Amino acid sequence: MKRTVAIGIQDFSKIREGNYFYIDKTSFIKEWWESGDDVTLITRPRRFGKTLNMNMVETFFSAEYAGRGDLFEGLSIWEEEKYRKLQGTWPVISLSFAGIKEPTYEKTLYRIRQILMKLYEKHFYLREKDVLSKEETVYFEQMMYHMNEMDAPMALYQLSDYLQRYYGKKVIILLDEYDTPMQEAYANGYWEELVAFTRSLFNSTFKTNPYLHRGLMTGITRVSRESIFSDLNHLNVVTTTSNEYASCFGFTQEEVLAALEEFGVREEEEKVRFWYDGFTFGKITDIYNPWSILNYLDKKVFSAYWANSSANTLVSNLLKGANPDIKSEFEELLRGNALHKTIDEQIVYDQLGQDESAIWSLLVAAGYLKLENVVIYGYTECDILLTNEEVKLMFRNMVSGWFRKHQYEYNSFIKALLKGDKKAMNAYMNKIALATISYFDAGSHPSQAEPERFYHGFVLGLMVDLRDRYVITSNRESGFGRYDIMLTPLNDQDDAMIIEFKVYDAEDEKSLQDTVESALKQIKDMHYEEELLTRGIPTERIRKYGFAFEGKRVLIG
Repeated sequence: MKRTVAIGIQDFSKIREGNYFYIDKTSFIKEWWESGDDVTLITRPRRFGKTLNMNMVETFFSAEYAGRGDLFEGLSIWEEEKYRKLQGTWPVISLSFAGIKEPTYEKTLYRIRQILMKLYEKHFYLREKDVLSKEETVYFEQMMYHMNEMDAPMALYQLSDYLQRYYGKKVIILLDEYDTPMQEAYANGYWEELVAFTRSLFNSTFKTNPYLHRGLMTGITRVSRESIFSDLNHLNVVTTTSNEYASCFGFTQEEVLAALEEFGVREEEEKVRFWYDGFTFGKITDIYNPWSILNYLDKKVFSAYWANSSANTLVSNLLKGANPDIKSEFEELLRGNALHKTIDEQIVYDQLGQDESAIWSLLVAAGYLKLENVVIYGYTECDILLTNEEVKLMFRNMVSGWFRKHQYEYNSFIKALLKGDKKAMNAYMNKIALATISYFDAGSHPSQAEPERFYHGFVLGLMVDLRDRYVITSNRESGFGRYDIMLTPLNDQDDAMIIEFKVYDAEDEKSLQDTVESALKQIKDMHYEEELLTRGIPTERIRKYGFAFEGKRVLIG
C-alpha cells in the first residue's frame, strides 16, 4: 500500500510511528559503529537527510529510547542480534547548530549558550541522584540558568563527565550542522571571533574529553583545519568524494525508481532524472536530493524544491562580487558546459573573497556543482558542471534577483535594446547603473573594477532574460581580438548585436562620446562581426554598440 509522504519531518520516531514514507538508511548505524573512529565529520549538501540520520542514530543508541526496538523492526539494522542488543544502551548528547543564523557574534554566542543550557535542563535528573557533589550541583545550576561566555567552551565536557558517572558508560556526542554559524560569521564579518570560540569548544568536547566514546558531526562544508579543527588530529573527515557512507545520505537510483513505482509515477523517470539527478558521493553516481524527491512524490509537479528551500545569500554575494573571470566562467556553466578545475575540499572561508578555487569548492560542497572525471592527487582535479535542472533554475532566478529592485528599468532597457531605441537605452541604463554598480562590487573594499563587475553581472542577466531569443557570449575571439558581448539571434526576425564596454580615460579622451567612438572603432578595426558573418548573418542585421562608463554614468552610442 502506498505510504503517506510527510514533508519536513526530521524526527525518526515520528516517521516510524506514523508509518510515513521512509527509505531505510539504518545501514549507516552499522557502518559508523564498525568504523571505530573516535570522531567523524560527514559533509553533505543541505536537505540531504543529515538531520534525520542524526536523529536516527540518537534514537538507536540513546538510553532515553531504551525498549523502543519497535521503531527499527523491519529495517536492515534490526536483522543482526548484536545490534538489537545495542539499542537504547548509551548516554547520548545531541545538539544542532542548524538554527543559528545571527547577524552578530554576541547574538550567535547567546544562541549557542541557550542550546547548551537546554542540554543541562534536559538532564536535570542528574542533580537529584548521587552523582554530583555539592560544588558540582552549584556548578550544574549555574550552567543551566546563568552560563557565561567563559563557561560555555567546557559545557559539553562537564556534562559528559556527569553522564558517564550516572550510566557507567562514556558518552556519544552528536553535533548536527556544525558549520551553519560559521557561514553566518563569514557573511556578517565576525569570523575571527567565532573561530576562536569554536576551536575552544571543539577541543574540550572532541579532543581532550576522556568521557567521550564516539563523536559524530555533520555539516555542509569542511572548514579548514587551520581554523577550528587544528587540534583534532584524530578527526575522520568524510566529504562528497569519499567512499565511506556514500549511499547513506540522499536517495540512490534504485531507491528513487522503487519510490516512483510505489506512487504510480514510474513513467516520469526520465523527467525526474533531468530535474533532480546529478549528485555523486564517492563512487556512487546518480544520487538524488531527498527533499526534491519527497516534494515531487507528494505534489506530482516538477519544480525547484531543493534549490528554493534556502536564501542562498552567501552564494549570491560571492558570485555577484566575484572577479570578471569567474562571472565569465559562470556563463559557461549556465550554458551547460563544463569547467576543468582544482577543488580543495577544505573550505578556507577568509579566502572566499580572493581565491577563485575557494568559491568553486564552496559551490561543490553546497551541491550546486557536480564533479566528473575526478582525479585525486591529494587535491581534487575534475570537471565541474551545474548539477541538474533545478540548480540551473535557481541560478537563473538568482541572477534575475540581482536586478529585482530595479526590475522596471531593467525590463525597459531590454525592450529598448530589442527595438534598437538608443535614447531609451541610455535613459534606463543610467538608472540601472546608478543603482547597482556598487552592488556588484560586494567585497569588503570597493574597487576600481566596479564597472567591469557590473558589466559581467549584466551579461549574466542578459543570458537569463534573452536565452529564448539569443545565444549570448562574452569575451570570445572573433576577427583579430576579443569582443565584450555578442548576441546571436536564434531566429531570422531578430538582429545580431555586438557590444563593447569601455571605461572613460581622461588622459586619452575628452568626453564620454569619445569613449563611445573608441569602443565602436575597436569593433570595426578588430572585425568582431566576422563570427556573425560566417554564420550567414548579413551586415545590415548586425547592430554595434559602444557602452562608455565614467563612474556610474553611462553613454551608449
